Amino acid sequence: MYGLLTVTETSCPPHLTALTDPEPGASSRRLAWLAAGSDGTPLGSAFLRLFTREGQEHLAELEISVHHTERRQGVGTRLLEAAVAAARSDGRRSVVAQAQEGSPGDRFLADRGFREVLALTYARLVLADADLAEITHLAELPYPGYRLTAWDGTVPPGLARSYADSRRAMDDMPMEGTDYGTVVWDVDRVLAAAQAVAARGDRLHTVAALDTADGSVVGFSELVVPGDGQGDGQHYGTAVLPEHRGRGLGRWMKAESIRRARERHPGLTGLLTDIANSNTPMLGINDELGYVPTHRAVEFQLGL
Repeated sequence: MYGLLTVTETSCPPHLTALTDPEPGASSRRLAWLAAGSDGTPLGSAFLRLFTREGQEHLAELEISVHHTERRQGVGTRLLEAAVAAARSDGRRSVVAQAQEGSPGDRFLADRGFREVLALTYARLVLADADLAEITHLAELPYPGYRLTAWDGTVPPGLARSYADSRRAMDDMPMEGTDYGTVVWDVDRVLAAAQAVAARGDRLHTVAALDTADGSVVGFSELVVPGDGQGDGQHYGTAVLPEHRGRGLGRWMKAESIRRARERHPGLTGLLTDIANSNTPMLGINDELGYVPTHRAVEFQLGL
């Protein structure tokens, strides 16, 4: 999902320097502001992501960070005003931001007109503590009418169209009151997403469930691993098409993803995931596989 917002708030109004990302992404472009004191000391920053793909042109995503020694001095407010003004000028309808539950960022957003629209649970699987035998057992269970496949990086050409079509499995993901829009996926976007992961030096691993009747992708589970294979991997999404749900395919794919990660990347220490609190099926899968909650976060939204 979005980066955590860490907000801290100088008697002297900060100077803001506006920046623009020189290389827009395939689905968004970014604006940024750097806040500094009268002596040039960095105080904080704001990043505004403006989505450009069909179905999300109304949306902007905000991340603000202010140095903890500058709290309650108006730095965060100045950064927020600049970002919101830019989003409104660009014709955006909504700005979303995320903060850890009970944090200064949580209170900052709530006090400035943002409303809570989504509650999230972040969890981590400690690979050294994972029951690999049980996970392997779950990954090897037979599912009549289905089989698993996997690939690294870009989807194989023969599955590209089917995989892009399967992304609609995310359309009804619980988002509660978030004005997230509908993400429109096609082959070009699937390829661009994989290429973006590779460009920053990480590795994208995908496990997919195929319908044996026609070989089409009916579900997928994505995992991104640091390029050096060390530290924590990050689950990017696990989803099953509505017409194939209720058969255990989500658990099957995620168990296989964990098994492969343990086998191929012995330097990994954990796997991270975040789930909407209302997504009870996936919360249950994570609990069964051994993921332990680390913290909760709140998604906020401001209407423009």
